[in-house]
Amino acid sequence: MKHTDDLSSASAAGSDGHASRSSGNEEVLQNPGVPIAEFVTIIAMIMALNAMAIDVMLPALPAIGDALNIVEDNHRQLILLSYLIGFGGAQLFFGPITNAYGRQKVMVGGLALYSLASVGAIFASDLDQLLLARVLQGVGCAGARVAALSVVRDCYTGRHLGKIMSLVMMVFMAVPVVAPTIGQAILLVAGWHWIFAMLLVSGVAMLFWTSSRLPETLVVEKRRPMVLSSILEDYLTALKTRACIGYSVGTAFIFGGLFSFLAMSQQIFVDIYGLGQMFPIVFGITAITMAAASFMNSQLVEAIGMRRLSHAAALVFTAGGASLYLLASIGEVPFLLFFVIATLIMTSFGFLGANFNAMALEPLGAIAGTASSVIGFISTLGGALLGYVMGQLFDGTVQPLGLAYTIYGLCAMGSILYAERGRMFHALDRHEDER
Repeated sequence: MKHTDDLSSASAAGSDGHASRSSGNEEVLQNPGVPIAEFVTIIAMIMALNAMAIDVMLPALPAIGDALNIVEDNHRQLILLSYLIGFGGAQLFFGPITNAYGRQKVMVGGLALYSLASVGAIFASDLDQLLLARVLQGVGCAGARVAALSVVRDCYTGRHLGKIMSLVMMVFMAVPVVAPTIGQAILLVAGWHWIFAMLLVSGVAMLFWTSSRLPETLVVEKRRPMVLSSILEDYLTALKTRACIGYSVGTAFIFGGLFSFLAMSQQIFVDIYGLGQMFPIVFGITAITMAAASFMNSQLVEAIGMRRLSHAAALVFTAGGASLYLLASIGEVPFLLFFVIATLIMTSFGFLGANFNAMALEPLGAIAGTASSVIGFISTLGGALLGYVMGQLFDGTVQPLGLAYTIYGLCAMGSILYAERGRMFHALDRHEDER
């Protein structure tokens, strides 16, 4: 049986004239045009703008709530949700645009909108204005993300795609380590508006770096016209591909657990455990395990395979959530025990995000832009809504978070079983996946 991970060699030429080259179970379709370290860093930092826009807000939520007269503490989560709705919802529309007009234009345009929306947030004087700016920030970042992932798929496939995605996710996941600390540091010397000034500077910096260094990777001959029937056909192809829809939905459930943690983290660490200004440091320690796990994944994925690593991580994710829920049902969970369980779950996420994304995208290289948008729409918007639902159940204990991890972990494993036709830890035959 031929594994999806283990692709045979196929000849293809890139926009820079480099032919594809294959070695065993990995294939490089074209040279990305910049040194690999710079390539990974650019893609990772574009995606990290998303993490920065979420995590840097966490220490500022009480200050923003006070400034904008948000009475109910749980309603502060709208500042996170509004961004995620823009980010998740808009991705569905950027795929066909990147397939028709190329990757770089969409990337640059998205970064420009992200930067302009940051200006709007700086000058927001009420909650409605801030939420609108946050939605537009998310829309801009969505365009940049879809284009960035499409660039990666233009250049790589197979387990090599999984390795590159792991390296990208390693850098991307390092951002949550420092983002809350950056937010807290800004608050110590200035108002919360200056957090958005920092996001503005980050967006502009990436705009200039991307436009000057990252070449277009979609050759004109492979572009697909903006014809409604063709667009609908591409969407239908993505939705009919079991690996794409199964792992996209699975990612949504995993993100649902992660976003539940993000939504509740400030209340858990500060209100329940009384960490105060230590919150960003403790949050960063849990987040750094994701980056470390992503690096480990990049080193192991070619030898072990995306499926074995991610399926095992899904089991750990779910078991950790169930343990937390049961302990919280019995009584108050000591901080150290909660910290250990939360760190274990965050570590498992490092083996899930990159592999699930790679396996969802890998079969659809011909429509990588549309596939990226479908994956991003389902996983991000779905995860945001799932996280918001559980976030609103916060009751002053960690039990709702344990419930989120448990339910969403079980649903993620159900999605794996759908994608793999009832099997775990080994891949489908390519032709099975396409039926």
